[in-house]
Amino acid sequence: MSKQLILALSKGRILEETLPLLADAGIEPSEDIDKSRKLLFDTNLPNVKLVVIRATDVPTYVQLGAADLGVAGKDVLMEHGAEGLYEPLDLRIAKCRLMTAGIQGAEPARARRRVATKFVDIARRYYAERGIQAEVIKLYGGMELAPLMNLADEIVDIVDTGNTLRANGMAPRELIADISTRLVVNKAAMTMKHEQLKPLIDRLREAVMSRHGDPTVSA
Repeated sequence: MSKQLILALSKGRILEETLPLLADAGIEPSEDIDKSRKLLFDTNLPNVKLVVIRATDVPTYVQLGAADLGVAGKDVLMEHGAEGLYEPLDLRIAKCRLMTAGIQGAEPARARRRVATKFVDIARRYYAERGIQAEVIKLYGGMELAPLMNLADEIVDIVDTGNTLRANGMAPRELIADISTRLVVNKAAMTMKHEQLKPLIDRLREAVMSRHGDPTVSA
């Protein structure tokens, strides 16, 4: 097996917060990712490359071995499933909450609800565990519009400041999970490339510890 390591990074806000953490760990891309159209980047470490992809694709790349390890939000991991993945570190960046939300002042139905979300599997599990019959409608964005247009009774979505909810006359209801960004590792690579992966994971662990304390999580 090749000694080359591929680290998959999530585009967007997570990438913006991941790059400084990687720099703290002594891992830097060989060129400015923000100014390049490339998706695969060399780094200052000869055995480490970075690939920048959609956040929702990171678990798939790592699970199927196209990348050895990756950086992804816990929400994505919860939706995707963690089969074939280790989750050794909570990187403690891009923190937010996964919540239900609805129109301000409206009482949610007790037994049956229409729910708009991009987190279809999470929503189905969440409502089933509470004995609520949920018709889950998959949307890819603009969740706040769904209750306003009578498409759904409530939504399941990421909440950061809550400003978008308030601007649309909505309010958060129930917390499903606190979300942060995690490091995930392909299980086969963890065995076959242990000597290469361990120093890289240790670098990241030390960088997180210097910011926040012990980052270890149980997968």
